[in-house]
Amino acid sequence: MADNIPDIKHSSGTCSTCQERFCAVSSLSDVQLSSLEYNCREVPLRKGEHIYHQGSLTSHIVYLRQGLVMEYKKGEGGRDQILQIVKSLSYLGLHSLFGDRVNHYSYKALTDIKVCYIDVDAFKKLVRENGDFGYEILVSVCKESLNSHHRFLNTYSKQTYGKVADALLYFANVIFDNPTFVLPLTRDELGSLIGITRESATRALTHFQHEGYIQVQGSQVSILKTEALEKISKRG
Repeated sequence: MADNIPDIKHSSGTCSTCQERFCAVSSLSDVQLSSLEYNCREVPLRKGEHIYHQGSLTSHIVYLRQGLVMEYKKGEGGRDQILQIVKSLSYLGLHSLFGDRVNHYSYKALTDIKVCYIDVDAFKKLVRENGDFGYEILVSVCKESLNSHHRFLNTYSKQTYGKVADALLYFANVIFDNPTFVLPLTRDELGSLIGITRESATRALTHFQHEGYIQVQGSQVSILKTEALEKISKRG
């Protein structure tokens, strides 16, 4: 768990038969695939458990097979600054891998998850040896960076209602692909994601519910009027 990787073997087959493998794996040769399998360990983690912490050394690349993960770092005043929500079929820690080998972010499970820990040297070797594999990894890193930059810039200049509308549409359209979803964040974490206080996030959600834009039952959110939220988002 966290920064200590359990030495356990796959419980559901190999990389060659995995139904949740990254698209780039299909470009590996049989020998390279065998190397990946030998240097990979599957680990189930419970909601709330950490995958690794900011400041630790990058000894493994983590592949998120199932579930949702929160990427964050410590901000000023010690408050966690949430950078993004990571969906399944994604690699974690690639920026650190090709940077200075220090994890600049922390990752915590928002749901029960399954991850594969891959030895960092073995992973680098595959990137160097196989151009197609390396290309897909590069595409993944670039898409992630662009999506994060666009989201931050889009949210930065908006007022509270615009930010909360953005967040709801982000979860509905990008994370869950469903207008009804279980919000995986607390109100405080939601505020951290979009740069407002917990009280402001709660007040905006209550307002949207009173206006009939959404329905909130515990942690479940249903968007009833998507166009209304889109207008609020555009107005900022």
